[in-house]
Amino acid sequence: MSAFLDSLKWDNSGLVVAIAQHVDTGEVLMQAFSDRAAVSETLQTGRLATFYSRSRSGRWCKGETSGHYIKASARRAGCCMYMDCDRDSLVYLAEPIGPACHTNAPTCFFTQLDASGGEVRQAGDHHSREHAPMITLYALERTIAQRRAETEAGTNAGIKPSWTAKLLANPELLCKKVREEAAELCQTLEESEGKERAASEAADLIYHAMVLLNAQGVSLEDVSKVLRSRFGTSGVEEKASRPPNPQT
Repeated sequence: MSAFLDSLKWDNSGLVVAIAQHVDTGEVLMQAFSDRAAVSETLQTGRLATFYSRSRSGRWCKGETSGHYIKASARRAGCCMYMDCDRDSLVYLAEPIGPACHTNAPTCFFTQLDASGGEVRQAGDHHSREHAPMITLYALERTIAQRRAETEAGTNAGIKPSWTAKLLANPELLCKKVREEAAELCQTLEESEGKERAASEAADLIYHAMVLLNAQGVSLEDVSKVLRSRFGTSGVEEKASRPPNPQT
């Protein structure tokens, strides 16, 4: 521990940048600073991300006042902290308990900068996740949810037909497409159709599976938590421990 702390490049104030990233969604939750004691405490407890408050000139465990903690929860995966190549910045893989931002937004990064014109946009309600920066799958999940909301509200009249809306309105068709896409993905292996074809069929399967999940109120975050809970466990043992499926 001491050798690691000695190796970090602390600034003139004895601090390094500390970034909290959602362990399941990949969202960047917040950016703060940590001193030697804060980094040590986070590593030793492996529970709550601790920082150094420059405004208060002292230790700051995020959430001690608000109850909105940042839980360093990736230890089962083998690590909860990463450092950059210059050893002056850290990333805490974490599970947020409540909003990460002091404004009660889920992430501090809800103001979007238009790359072409430099326009700053903070559209809609930043207290939701609708405008938070998302990785590809979560951006797709957000679009699927929007299509469902538009259909239920009747606000999609007059716009181009939505395949997502059609699938959500027809569970039989949705299940049929999931089964078809799974078979086509298997075919890419069985008939050696190549990486490009496999990626295309996998994309189709993932999309249709995500629509099916949305229809049941299941999020990718829910699925990620289940997968994370299985880290370090034998797949054979995990399957054997499951309760019997009543349908079999």
